[in-house]
Amino acid sequence: MRTKDELWFYFFISPWLIGFFALTLGPIVFSIYMSFTDWDLFQAPNFIGIGNYEKIFTHDPLFWKAVGNTFYYAVISIPLGIALSLWIAYYLNKKLKGITFFRVLYYLPSVVPVVASSLLFVRLLAPNEGLINKALALIGIDGPNWLLDPHWVKPALIVMSLWGVGGGVVLLLAGMKGIPNELLEAAAIDGASPRKAFLFVTLPMITPIIFFNLVTGLIGALQTFAQVYIVTSGGPDNASQMIVPYLFENAFKFYRMGYASAIAWVLFLMILLLTLLVFRSSALWVYYEEGRKHG
Repeated sequence: MRTKDELWFYFFISPWLIGFFALTLGPIVFSIYMSFTDWDLFQAPNFIGIGNYEKIFTHDPLFWKAVGNTFYYAVISIPLGIALSLWIAYYLNKKLKGITFFRVLYYLPSVVPVVASSLLFVRLLAPNEGLINKALALIGIDGPNWLLDPHWVKPALIVMSLWGVGGGVVLLLAGMKGIPNELLEAAAIDGASPRKAFLFVTLPMITPIIFFNLVTGLIGALQTFAQVYIVTSGGPDNASQMIVPYLFENAFKFYRMGYASAIAWVLFLMILLLTLLVFRSSALWVYYEEGRKHG
């Protein structure tokens, strides 16, 4: 009987196993090997050892410019996005008439495909006809060439990233809804103002959700692709070039598939190390119902 149950078990999980080995593990192992080769997709791979990695770390200044741009984008957009999500969630947590409509309204941009939202921002950030510069002109400000000026293109991408804060808002709002009213009532009885109640009661209680948003935001920011590829193509003068678009160009524009594979693994190690660092730091500031988290 047990053997029969085991056979049925493997039968039902076989589609997943086939998909995992053929579409996930196989390509991963293949890309590791390719990162040690010179391969242009058309000829047989030529094994060159650590040549690709040596080029990344010593002979490719454009890669490091892309790394700098990516980290600039991540360091500003992630805290800004979390702060904005907190601010919106705080007010959406109020018991007001029609508040459900605004909750849906703030979440809608999160379900808009990134291609559609990127094309929308191309129009919004246009130097002459864009609505943002027209709005600035109404108050006497001469708006910049957002997507054409090397000094303004990264801030423009950061502004674009705030379009999708609705997903984080929903999670934070759910966390705020789960805070026991007894805690907030006790804080009010002790004389805490709404501001102090938020800082010392609400905020510690939702730190696990902030932690989740931080980790997913970090991983997502370091893998930013569509916005750059569609809106700026890495320009002007590589001022908005980031790691994944640079990887894509090497693989499918210059046909340096081996070199692109090496970039992918360097990016993976960067994400892994930073994620582990965030997890280690969580012991200092993330709280759960049973108390402080210990790493």
